[in-house]
Amino acid sequence: MLKRTLLIAAAVFATAAMAQNSEKTLRQLQQDFVNLRFGMFIHYNIPTYMDDDWADPDASPEIFNPTKLDPRQWAEAAKAANMSYGCLTTKHHSGFCIWNTKTTDYNVMNSPYKKDVVKEYAEAFRSQGLKVMLYYSILDTHHKLRPRQIQPQHIEMVKNQLTELLSNYGEITALIIDGWDAPWSRISYDEIPFEEIYRLVKSIQPNCLLMDLNAAKYPSEALFYTDIKSYEQGAGQHISKESNRLPALSCLPINDNWFWKRSFPRRPVKSAEEMVHSNIVPMNQAYCNFILNVAPNRDGLIDENAVKALREIGRMWKNEGAVSPLPPFDAPIISSNIAKYRPANSSWGNDMSIMDFANDDRFGSSWHSNPAVRTPWWEVELAGSRPFNLISIMEGGGDLRIKKYRIEYLDNNVWKTLPVEPKEGRVKIHRFGRVWATRIRITIDEYTDAPAIAEFGVYDEIN
Repeated sequence: MLKRTLLIAAAVFATAAMAQNSEKTLRQLQQDFVNLRFGMFIHYNIPTYMDDDWADPDASPEIFNPTKLDPRQWAEAAKAANMSYGCLTTKHHSGFCIWNTKTTDYNVMNSPYKKDVVKEYAEAFRSQGLKVMLYYSILDTHHKLRPRQIQPQHIEMVKNQLTELLSNYGEITALIIDGWDAPWSRISYDEIPFEEIYRLVKSIQPNCLLMDLNAAKYPSEALFYTDIKSYEQGAGQHISKESNRLPALSCLPINDNWFWKRSFPRRPVKSAEEMVHSNIVPMNQAYCNFILNVAPNRDGLIDENAVKALREIGRMWKNEGAVSPLPPFDAPIISSNIAKYRPANSSWGNDMSIMDFANDDRFGSSWHSNPAVRTPWWEVELAGSRPFNLISIMEGGGDLRIKKYRIEYLDNNVWKTLPVEPKEGRVKIHRFGRVWATRIRITIDEYTDAPAIAEFGVYDEIN
């Protein structure tokens, strides 16, 4: 028994050491993700068995009853299209889990199917040499995980569920999060603390990318709360194929909806020509990975019209591997903005664009300086003396106006200057050694027109 225990311990240690030795830099992982080029989104969950993508949160697990479920068919269809990975909806907004979770009874093991769909999916896709990604919704209406309703047990459930998904199904290339900081979910990165979840994911699988599908409100020039910038085309989010400089993902369903509908077998799917020439090819040229949703039906199979379209895509397009190297960009911002909604002050500004608009968490609104002010300034009061080591500044006004500026902080009633040089571009991110302050101020010394600030962020990232 002792020998067996020692062997198990040695195996665990060897596995951990191997994982540590193979750990990649975030930059390498982002390049690897873009190099994958094209994959399959698989919206399959309890909404499949209803007539609405947003399922009834009280729907009985009894309705989840596929009779021919075969993830091998999904994987073969993905392979035929020359896709390189899949991504399965492990839990959608109504909270039904399609894996063998210990966190809730509202899961597939209490359905007539009684098998772990995530396990079957992961094994099937790996058997075809395809990477495995997982989708997970933070919004969970069954378990009452809703805005302004979040309790400590909700955060614990999220952590436990993600721990299961990242511990029991082998290597997960990326975790795609939904229903978090979205206009329609309104669950903030403070209510469910983003940095805690981000670091949990990385502690279990350091090579797993974490991306948030709802990062659209943030500027396209920087990564806020995601490793990969995402664009949901159906929600009006379209990447700039000419100017994008970030690792990106664009998603679209091959049908009219994300989850299967009765009309799907009879209605035409999007054409292979459109998928190849308007999506895969131009997006790959813009550092963007394209993920096409193909929804299995209630039997658990992909309809023949979709399978046929995927084969046609595979005949028209070949995956040629690595794309161009990514250009330089800043690391993601992952911690809470301690300047958000805090009292602000400024030099004379526009009455319709007051100082409070520069830290209202709305990147479409701005503080505008009055043109008569020769040296404009804006400042924010923190909640007591707070540590910070990162500042982000996003210019407003539609064009770049700010040329030179200083950032100062009030420490023990003494204004001190941060040792940072002004940066160009609409979004300016400064990282530096941690300091403490009660107030932070930006003074603009040179500009081409009356300056505007859309958002001024202050963060304390864990090193």
